[in-house]
Amino acid sequence: MSSVPPTFGLVLAGGLARRMGGGDKARLTIGGATILDRVLASLSGQTVGIAINANGDPARFADTGLPVIPDNVPDHPGPLAGILAGLDWLAAQNTGVEWMLSVPGDCPFLPDDLVERLHAARRQKGAGVPLACARSGEWRHPVVALWPLALREDLRRALTVEDLRKIEVWTARHGVAVADWPDQPVDPFFNVNTPDDAKRAESIAAQYNAG
Repeated sequence: MSSVPPTFGLVLAGGLARRMGGGDKARLTIGGATILDRVLASLSGQTVGIAINANGDPARFADTGLPVIPDNVPDHPGPLAGILAGLDWLAAQNTGVEWMLSVPGDCPFLPDDLVERLHAARRQKGAGVPLACARSGEWRHPVVALWPLALREDLRRALTVEDLRKIEVWTARHGVAVADWPDQPVDPFFNVNTPDDAKRAESIAAQYNAG
C-alpha cells in the first residue's frame, strides 16, 4: 500500500431502492452480514477513512459511527451528486488527502484491492488521466471509481450549470483508466437491486463463502 496515495472511501447509499420495495438496500443481510457491513469491511483496509452518502434521516446510519453526507445539489440528480458531496466534505476536512474512492452500497462482494488496482490503472495510463473505474467481464462500473479533489469544481459546474447526469459523459472529458477484474466464479461488483438479486447473492455467499 506504500505506493498508493492516501484515499478516502465513500459509500453511495442514496438510492431509493424502489425495486426492493423501498428502504435501504445496504441493510439487507447476505451470508450473515449486511451488505453495508461487508462493504465497510472491504473498504476499512484500503482507505484512510469512510463516509456514507445518503439522503433523508442520517440517524438511520448512526450505528456505523461514520459521517453521513447528503447531496448538496438539489433534486437528487444521481450518483454524481453524491460524489460531489463526498469530494466537498473531504476538501473541508483539510487533511491533505487528494483522492476518493466511491463504491455503491449494494455490492456485497467488493474486492480488497480496489484502491491499489485503480491507482495502478490510472498511473499506467500516464499523468494526463486523472480518473479510474472498475470493469468486470464486459461491464464497466462507473460508480466504482477513483476521483481526485482537483476536479471538484469542474464536476460542480457540470452538475449545476450544464445539468449533466451521466457519469461516463463527464469522466470521458477528462480521461478514465479502467482496472479489470474477472466476473467468474463471482462478479465482485454484483449488485443487489431486486429480491431475486438478494436470493442470488445469498446463494453465492453460501457457495463461495464470498465476503
